[in-house]
Amino acid sequence: MSTNTHDGFEVIPAVDVQDGEVVQLVQGERGTEKTYGDPVEAAQRWIDAGASSLHLVDLDGAFEGERQNADAIDAVLETVDVPTQLGGGIRTAEGAIDLLERGLDRVILGTAAVENPDIVAEISETHPDSVVVSLDAKDGEVVVEGWTEGAGITPIEAAERYEDLGAAAILFTNVDVEGQLEGVATEPVRELVEATDIPVVASGGVATLEDVRALAETGAAAVVVGSALYEGNFTLEDAQAAVDE
Repeated sequence: MSTNTHDGFEVIPAVDVQDGEVVQLVQGERGTEKTYGDPVEAAQRWIDAGASSLHLVDLDGAFEGERQNADAIDAVLETVDVPTQLGGGIRTAEGAIDLLERGLDRVILGTAAVENPDIVAEISETHPDSVVVSLDAKDGEVVVEGWTEGAGITPIEAAERYEDLGAAAILFTNVDVEGQLEGVATEPVRELVEATDIPVVASGGVATLEDVRALAETGAAAVVVGSALYEGNFTLEDAQAAVDE
């Protein structure tokens, strides 16, 4: 084993589902999507390529506020045997717990956690280590409701709050660079890693292996990669190897 400074840093493929198909959006805007086929096939493809976990998103759920792609997501959960996390449209503790009991490993809460932080504690009480809070930041402020509305709080303030409530990890997306394949902003990630004791998973803007390495160097625990993998900018194997060197 070579010494690995990014001990256990993980590259997590994103399977974003809209209308039952895998898609990638640019900056979260509907109408910008490119489609990439069947969610189960995509999930299987990433697992075959060595993914040790998967990041699932119900995009219709994220926009409509309720889960629209339950069948497609369930099909993925039934097929794969690696840990999975799911975000998009999970608005209640009951809904989250139902998913966790059906085999999901972690729920990702965004708007729900911002509007009602106690939901994090409520789910964590019966299912510890299962809540990931998604913090999307634009110009240093957390944004909610599909990135249209500022929450009046910085990512660091929010992360500290959710850590106290039992969140297992923070999923941090820098909206300024999301989906544009233009590279990552490492400074906000590094600041968040330094301010919190729970793992930070970075997301947004990864275009190159250099971006993956740069995020590993911030001290983040993992990175979620979507467009770059689907577009073939690099393979999952290459990305994981780049940080395991």
